[in-house]
Amino acid sequence: MSTITRSGIAVCALLSTTGLAAAECGIESGSVRILSNDFAALHAVADAAQTCASDTVEVTKNQTEEHKNIQVPALSIDPATYTVAVIATNSIVPLLNDDLIRPLDDLVAEHGQQLTEQQLIRVGDNIMAIAFMANAQHLFYREDVLEEHGIAVPTSYEEVFAAAETLREAGAMEAPLAASYKPGWDLGAEFVNTYLGTGNDFFAPGSAELAIDNEDGLRTLETMKQMVDYMDADWATYDSNGQKPVWDAGDVALAIQWGSRAGAYIADDSPAPEIADATAFAASPTIAGNSIPAVAMWWDGFTIAKNISDEDAEASFIAMMAGISPEMMQENADAAVWLIDGYEPTPASEGVIADLQGGARSFPMLPYMGLLHTALGDNLTEYLQGNESAEQALADVTAAYTTAAREAGFLN
Repeated sequence: MSTITRSGIAVCALLSTTGLAAAECGIESGSVRILSNDFAALHAVADAAQTCASDTVEVTKNQTEEHKNIQVPALSIDPATYTVAVIATNSIVPLLNDDLIRPLDDLVAEHGQQLTEQQLIRVGDNIMAIAFMANAQHLFYREDVLEEHGIAVPTSYEEVFAAAETLREAGAMEAPLAASYKPGWDLGAEFVNTYLGTGNDFFAPGSAELAIDNEDGLRTLETMKQMVDYMDADWATYDSNGQKPVWDAGDVALAIQWGSRAGAYIADDSPAPEIADATAFAASPTIAGNSIPAVAMWWDGFTIAKNISDEDAEASFIAMMAGISPEMMQENADAAVWLIDGYEPTPASEGVIADLQGGARSFPMLPYMGLLHTALGDNLTEYLQGNESAEQALADVTAAYTTAAREAGFLN
């Protein structure tokens, strides 16, 4: 990558009022085009980045749950459709595999003085991403409902199911549990979360050979089936966005939900303020007598596309520095567990921090993990609907993954 030069603030200062924002950012010209997921913390980041827009600096965003399906084709063309791809622990892997993002070392040296070491995601010798928040799913619970029925905050899935049965038998709630079991990415993530809690690995040591067709794989599926038994009949339609309306309606007392959503559940402007006041957070439950939360720890961050001009790359990096500034973090402290210097934990971060303190494992950043995630998301629904055995579901996952891994060259 060619040497990056600092843009002139004095030139930007001659622009209109919108140009003054860009002057404060230090961008003279360029196009910033952001692709990201769609939730509150990322809206805050993108909105802050957009303050860098001016008459000569374009800053646009596409925030969609389909971002993972869009990013590889969008960054493969030249010039890339987006200059910034906001990614998570797993979604950086396809971009690395296809050489679609650029090293950031020069940009960090020139414009990244605010960054801490924990934010620099290195692959080999190069900084390839900037992390700005930690994320994980964890337990959301209705403090008032549990207290009314004498239920302690569950710490294991066994206790979650006992609590759900108590609430059902009391006639309080017929379907007291919720989780993101929508077939596809969400369902695959739920298997990954639960299996990580067993302490076992997904693959044979040093190999891409799948190793989940075992007792822990069966236990994971059985746990997921018990979840479904206490969830709404429309459980297959629930993703992370779909959970909140049923929570606000008071239909659910226990949920496995993303920490990045926690702030919205307890916000002052909640459509159900009494429920928001009674909402609290804890670590993800453990499974099968183990002590670690059954969840994957993630980081979210941003990358810069390779197939763009150096001018747009610099403009994009500087705009994202504004997007993840300490000022943005202070104004949106409840929106995430920020990996930004000066962050102090808030009530909304309690669940993610509890996962961290409990020793939750990281999502495996392996080039073939995405193939497994897809195979899981595509092949577990029939089992959860009661139409096939757990053994058959694992066999289907193994067959789908093995075919994909061979086609990708990971297996002979």
